[in-house]
Amino acid sequence: MTTVDLNVLKSVSLQSLIGGQRVGGATSFTVYDRYSGEAIAQVDQTSQALIKQAVVVARQNLDKIPDGYERSRILRKAADIIQSRKQVFIDIMALEAGFTAAESFNEIARGLDTLEIAAEEAKRICGEMIPMDSNPGQKDRLAFTLRTPVGIVCAITPFNAPFNALLHKVAPAIAAGNAVIIKPSGYTPLTASLICDVLIEAGWPAEVLSLIQGEGAEAGEWLLEEQDINFYTFTGSTRVGRIIQQKAGARRTQLELGSIACTVLCADADLDLALPRILRATFRKAGQVCTSIQRLYVARSRMEEVSARLEKATSALRSGDPKQAEVDFGPMIAEREAMRAESWIKEAVAMGAQVLTGGSRNKSVLEPTIVTNVRSGMKVMDEEIFAPVVTLLPFDNISEVIESINATPYGLAAGVFTNDVNTAFFMARRLHVGGLHVNETSSSRNDGMPYGGVKDSGYGFEGPKYLIRDMTEEKVVTISLRDPV
Repeated sequence: MTTVDLNVLKSVSLQSLIGGQRVGGATSFTVYDRYSGEAIAQVDQTSQALIKQAVVVARQNLDKIPDGYERSRILRKAADIIQSRKQVFIDIMALEAGFTAAESFNEIARGLDTLEIAAEEAKRICGEMIPMDSNPGQKDRLAFTLRTPVGIVCAITPFNAPFNALLHKVAPAIAAGNAVIIKPSGYTPLTASLICDVLIEAGWPAEVLSLIQGEGAEAGEWLLEEQDINFYTFTGSTRVGRIIQQKAGARRTQLELGSIACTVLCADADLDLALPRILRATFRKAGQVCTSIQRLYVARSRMEEVSARLEKATSALRSGDPKQAEVDFGPMIAEREAMRAESWIKEAVAMGAQVLTGGSRNKSVLEPTIVTNVRSGMKVMDEEIFAPVVTLLPFDNISEVIESINATPYGLAAGVFTNDVNTAFFMARRLHVGGLHVNETSSSRNDGMPYGGVKDSGYGFEGPKYLIRDMTEEKVVTISLRDPV
C-alpha cells in the first residue's frame, strides 16, 4: 500500500456509529483495494447489541429532529463540506470501489445534486385540501392532510454507488424528518463513514444517526428483526429484496432490485448520438450498474455498421488500475465476480456465441466485452451479468423487441434511439418497465426524477420528492364549522 493510501485512510473512522457515538467492536472485517487485492483497512463489525442500541437511541431522540427549514440548511451545509473534501472521497472510492477519478467525479457531482434537491424538498412537504362538499351534507366541514415522518428509516446501500446511492436514501430521509440508520455494503463501508461524519458536522443531530457495519447478511438480518424500524430502503439483488419484503411484514419498504437492462437502436437511429452514450452506459463502473446495457437490440439493417463501430470503440478502452489517469474503468468488486462473468462468456461461446472483442480477465479486471450470436438458454442473455459485457441482438420489427424485453423477469429501465415519435410512444405504452428513455440509454437518469422498477426489479421510487412522499405518513384532519354566536 502506498503512502498516499495510508494518509487518505487516516481521515476515515473504522468504528461503528451508534446514536452519533463512535463505538469499537469485538470483531472486524477486511476492506480491500479492488485493483491490487491488498488489504487496506480492518473495519469494526457492528454487533446485534449495538444495533438494538442504535434503534433505542433513535426512538428516544426523535424530538431532537429540527424543522424543515433547518433540515434544508443542514443538507446544504453537508454539500458544502463534501465539496471541500472532494479529493478525499475520490481517493477512497478508487480504493474500496475501484472507481476511476472520472467515475468518482460523476458520483460526487450527482450526490451534490441529490443533496440540493432534497434540501429544496425539505421546505415544501405538505398535504392537500380535501373537497368535503363533494358529498351531501358536508358543506360546513373543512378537511386537509398533513404529512409527518414515519420515524426511523433504515437505508441499506450497494457497493456500486457508495456515495450517490447512499445519499439518494439518506437525504430524503433527513429531509422528511426521520432518524436514519445506515447499513452500507461490506465492500464499501469507508465512503459511508465519511458521509456520516459530514452530516453530523453539518448539524444533523448525532443521536438520530447510526452507521451499522458488517459483511455478509448477518447485520442486515439483525436490522430486520428490529420492529421499531419503520421503513426500509434497499438497493441490491432481487433475492435479498424478497427477504426484506417478507421480514418487514406490514412495515413499509422501497426496493430497487435486479435488472437485465436493454437499449434499442432502431433503423433511423442517429449513431453519432447513440454510440458514445451506449459505450459509456455499458462499461462505466465495469458494467456494475443495474441499468448497464446488457442487451443491445439493433435493427438488422444497421447491425453490420453498429458492430464494427462498437468493436472499434470498445477495443480502444483501457481497463486496469483506476488510480492511473489513462484508465477508462477499473476492476470489478471482487475477483470471484470477474471469474463468474468470464465463465458465463465461455459458456456462451461453447453454445455458439461469438466474442466480438474482449472476454479476457486479469484477476478482478475483466476486459470490456461484446458478444454476438446469443440466444435464450445462455446466461449472458437470460441472467443479470453485472459486468462489462453487452450482447448484440438483431431485430426486424419493434414488436418482437417489446416481447423479448417484457419476457424477462425484470422491469427497471429501457432506452430507445429513434426519430419516429410513433415508435417511441408505442414502446412507452407496451414496455413493462419503470422508465423508458427516448434517444438515451437504459442507464439515463436525472437525480430529481422518479426512479424505480416493476416486476422483479422492485417497487417504490427513488428521487428525493418521491421517496420523501413514501417516508412520510399522511394524516387527515377535519374541522366542522358552525355559525359564530
